[in-house]
Amino acid sequence: MKWRGASVAVLMAALAQQAVAHPERAPAELPTVDVDAPKRTARAKPQVRREAQRPKPDAARPATSIAPAPAAAMAPSGAPNAGSGPARPQGMASETIITGDEINARPATRPGEVLEAVPGLIVTQHSGEGKANQYFLRGYNLDHGTDLALFVDDVPVNMRTHAHGQGYADLNWLMPETIGRVDVRKGPYFADEGDFASVGSVHIGLIDSVPKAIAQVTAGSFGYRRFFGMDSVHVGDGHLLIAGEAGRYDGPWTTPDDAKKLNSLLRYSQGTATDGFSITGMAYANRWTSTDQVPERAITSGLLGRYDSIDPTDGGKTNRFALSGRIAGTDDAGAWKANAYVVKSQLDLYNNFTYALRDPVNGDQFHQHDDRLMLGANASRTINGSFAGRPMETTFGIQTRYDDIALALSYTKQRSYLSSVRNDKVGEGSVGLYAENTVRWADWLRTTVGYRGDYYQTHVYSLYNGNNTGDAAASLGSPKFRMVIGPFDKTEFFVGAGYGMHSNDARGATTTDDPTAPGTRIDSSPLLVRTKGAEVGVRTRIIPGFDSSLSVFMLNQDSEILFSGDAGNTEASRPSRRYGFEFTNHYRPRSWIDIDADLAMTHARFVGDNADQADAYNQLVAAGASAEVLRGNAPGNYIPNAPSMIASAGITLGEQTGWFGSLRWRYLGSTPLTEDNYFRSTATSVFNGRIGFRDANGWRIQLDVLNLFNTKANQISYGYGSLLTTDQLYQACYGSAPTGVPAQVCQTGVMDRVLHPIEPLTFRVTVAGTF
Repeated sequence: MKWRGASVAVLMAALAQQAVAHPERAPAELPTVDVDAPKRTARAKPQVRREAQRPKPDAARPATSIAPAPAAAMAPSGAPNAGSGPARPQGMASETIITGDEINARPATRPGEVLEAVPGLIVTQHSGEGKANQYFLRGYNLDHGTDLALFVDDVPVNMRTHAHGQGYADLNWLMPETIGRVDVRKGPYFADEGDFASVGSVHIGLIDSVPKAIAQVTAGSFGYRRFFGMDSVHVGDGHLLIAGEAGRYDGPWTTPDDAKKLNSLLRYSQGTATDGFSITGMAYANRWTSTDQVPERAITSGLLGRYDSIDPTDGGKTNRFALSGRIAGTDDAGAWKANAYVVKSQLDLYNNFTYALRDPVNGDQFHQHDDRLMLGANASRTINGSFAGRPMETTFGIQTRYDDIALALSYTKQRSYLSSVRNDKVGEGSVGLYAENTVRWADWLRTTVGYRGDYYQTHVYSLYNGNNTGDAAASLGSPKFRMVIGPFDKTEFFVGAGYGMHSNDARGATTTDDPTAPGTRIDSSPLLVRTKGAEVGVRTRIIPGFDSSLSVFMLNQDSEILFSGDAGNTEASRPSRRYGFEFTNHYRPRSWIDIDADLAMTHARFVGDNADQADAYNQLVAAGASAEVLRGNAPGNYIPNAPSMIASAGITLGEQTGWFGSLRWRYLGSTPLTEDNYFRSTATSVFNGRIGFRDANGWRIQLDVLNLFNTKANQISYGYGSLLTTDQLYQACYGSAPTGVPAQVCQTGVMDRVLHPIEPLTFRVTVAGTF
């Protein structure tokens, strides 16, 4: 495997130049002075007990006045696993640590939805049970993962230069029962967070062992079946963990999803989080048929039922094989950790979002193919010391990654090949160097200063159009700052500011000839895009059992430029600006009552004028386009699908044995669907519930009720132009007696809300036992 045009020496030299240009250096958090995370231990699945792996005590590290250690490090189900390194302390009010028990106490329709335990995060699905979820956080429609960095055991989930979209993050292979802890950070204030982490990052740690073997079966509405098993045994000085699942699901759709999934995990670990190692292997395969979003006019006219599809051959198949290892150690000077991984993945995806707009004869279905090998290794070293007699901690780190990718986009009809749009081979590598330095200036004040340098280089080889073959390289330096004031009466104040970034699709950085219209010159997009953010917050635990935090933030992005995997070319949008707040609350008044409530509100707008959209709109007006074509096409500053309000609340009841239950509510407010705000989505408010019983021997039976009140809401909505063969515009453009409608009007289509409904009232029964 060859990285064209670059060597490690070249990469290191480029980063050294960045460091000279930006000499700031960055401090890391002092675990010794951090406030512990709230002990959010839900009780829904006590039979899955993870063994605690407590860090070694360090007498030289003073304890905080609020609590002696991070709660998650002390919770049996939330302990860091072997080789994960020291528990990361909280440096911002918006940071959260969530235990595996809390994750599994939440009823969820699909694996990715367990991440809705992250305050302010909404996870949806608009196309089948094997495709990556859609994510919404802090006023961003993160699509399938852009600007939200996801990791499982320090292995990145986001796929750069992906066939379906930049940052594609598929979590359908995640088995929730194997989650030990989730660490959440938000904002570009952390030097060890790089690509896709501008809005936030989620680090999922897996368990190392279970005290007893677990077997469970779930059956439910619409053909849902799932079989899961997990066990661990002592091997030598460590644990060998084995887990697997098999499942299928049809869904409520007229054309069944017929989703079939196989998944497995094998893991060996020794030692503790701070002095230990783990080796993990994973294998996953899935195939499905999907009911994609349909235009609202087709439902209101009676042409389609709510769960019907326009193209019943949409769907796909995917697989993923991964091998990773982590190791960590401590010594007199401090601590160190490292990890490495190799991931082989493949995706074939068939979608039809515009129906007969592009091809009035064969339809608009297209096939996206992604086949990649991803390699990476990371290492960091933390040194404990002092500055002017005050405790100090300094961390240096390096992060590397290389993707060898084969990509293709073609037009199809009922999954049969029609023609190729583009076919590319891509090699993309990156190196990130970072440093952080944390000093505790007083018992009530600590600061962290950091700096990160990233260098990316890529080579794109276009098999069909040599004009789109080329090399691109880019580097960015990102200073970071955090400050914690307190605690005062179990209350702390936080300030953070920093620069972040995300990478764009490598093809967008080398493409100069429009793949959908050969001979048409287009502008390439930058390989790296800058983000600037700042945040102030407060966290208090002054009321016993009650943890509350408020964060006010702003995020500016130089350009929301993305490669459009659906079209095969780049779409560059304007700079954007967002500001808002998150209010997060968690209350545990008794051992058997757990209550949480979160509210996030954001104001999101583009900055500057959209001259291209204004020209396109004026051309449509001049061409005599009808209202159904013009609406939603006027220029504006609204950011499509940027949520202004996200809220959630829930209560979990129950002890280790006996009856238990949970009721959860999640709300996604109305969002603009077009830049002129003509089309808006409707708000979505959904309740999920659970009730069950478990005995002292670990046997459990539970009933999950999803969409408890059978709300007729939408998982997601979009606003864009499409064309159905029953539309009057289709007849005017392509019927037996066309009326001479200008081509640009026909190619714009009928502007409409396009939606994917949420599943109706759904029941699922689970029976589980331990052996």
